[in-house]
Amino acid sequence: MAITTSLKLDRRAFLKGAGGAALALPVLDAMGAEASAVMPRRFCALYTANGMSLPRSENGIDEWSWFPAGQSGPDFVFGKSTEPLAPFRKQLSFMGGLFHPSGPKADPHTCSDMWLTGAPLHNPKPGTYNTVSLDQAVSQHTKQHCRQPSLILSIDAGTGFLSRTGTISYSLEGRPIPAENNPRRIFNRLFRGEGASPAAEREKLQRRIKLVDAVTESAKSLDRQLGKSDRERMDQYLTSLNEVESRLIASERWIDVPLKKQEYSHLDLDANSEGEPDSYYKTMFDLIALAFDADITRSVAFMLNREDGMGISDTFPLKLGLSKTHHNLSHATDKEGQLHFAKYDLFLSRQLVHFLNRMTEYKDRQGTLLDNTIVLFGSGASTTHNPLNLPTMILGGGNMGLKHGTYWRSGQTRLANVYLSILRSMGIEAESFADSTGTVTGSIFANA
Repeated sequence: MAITTSLKLDRRAFLKGAGGAALALPVLDAMGAEASAVMPRRFCALYTANGMSLPRSENGIDEWSWFPAGQSGPDFVFGKSTEPLAPFRKQLSFMGGLFHPSGPKADPHTCSDMWLTGAPLHNPKPGTYNTVSLDQAVSQHTKQHCRQPSLILSIDAGTGFLSRTGTISYSLEGRPIPAENNPRRIFNRLFRGEGASPAAEREKLQRRIKLVDAVTESAKSLDRQLGKSDRERMDQYLTSLNEVESRLIASERWIDVPLKKQEYSHLDLDANSEGEPDSYYKTMFDLIALAFDADITRSVAFMLNREDGMGISDTFPLKLGLSKTHHNLSHATDKEGQLHFAKYDLFLSRQLVHFLNRMTEYKDRQGTLLDNTIVLFGSGASTTHNPLNLPTMILGGGNMGLKHGTYWRSGQTRLANVYLSILRSMGIEAESFADSTGTVTGSIFANA
């Protein structure tokens, strides 16, 4: 017999914890049908390493600055490196003067580690290095609506290592979550193969879940016998296993729900990070857009480049005919070097335009995917190793209260305040995020 309840919860109900901490509840049946009928709200974080080109004035190429030149406000002028984004002027905003207070106090190479978290110096739990990333905070509130809690991508698979991370996504415990970089594996994980019966698929998933459970128990048993440094490595391994298990369990719940019919013929699943950069990035962005369109996930983090010359993408500028590797260009002080660095920013802008075109082609019940998605694009440094005035662009979210078409600039504003504003615009009534002191008022976030 079905159990019924007369409990009625407010859509913005909180759970209170020790010390006054509060966390907004996910959408529950007790909140009524109107809560679950709300349009999907999505988040996508896109990170590029080594900062953006902000040329020295003596080099005479100010028009190649990533930040708009001149006054802030709605009359900003795109620089040459961001000019391809001009058709989306009313759907994007530049944000200047942002920083993490931990940034100037930390190893400059940790800027990618802390970009979505605000850590490491923001009081992480004892025994941990970092805190939860924004994409994972979002996924806690969106995962019940979709097949996968989140999609974590990077130019290099895995997690990398401390201060040279290969992921920008961190769990609730502050541990790095491995990223995927192979388009074919990503596609196979997101879009199950044609012809498999639900029963066969369920049996396969259950076998995989049991295997992960068994491996996890063995790993925990081994962990108790290891030294400190090995335990840290095992913690990362266990985080990986937990991530795999959560994906498998989510997939099992959705086996009987058919995927949206989509067109995949444009995908180049043989593209890889060691090949042609343009094809690789376009394929990865196509996969993100398809995942959003099919409502497979509502939280994505994609690390386009790694810090300090790490990983295959450091050679991308050379493949594009530029003079030096990405990291070396970021250190350039001469006119040619800074111009070539800006031209790599131009290349990234063109990739972003491809993504935005996809996000406007796909339609939601109300508006486009871009109207219902907040896209965060930026870097953990302005120029190399400079943790202030972090280059930040926010795109989309027109149906979520964002008012675009401006260059917003402050003296100094905590990036975590922007992140809290993003959460509020997502309908997540968090009281704080990382070291935030409030939302960003008088800005693009009308509903924050």
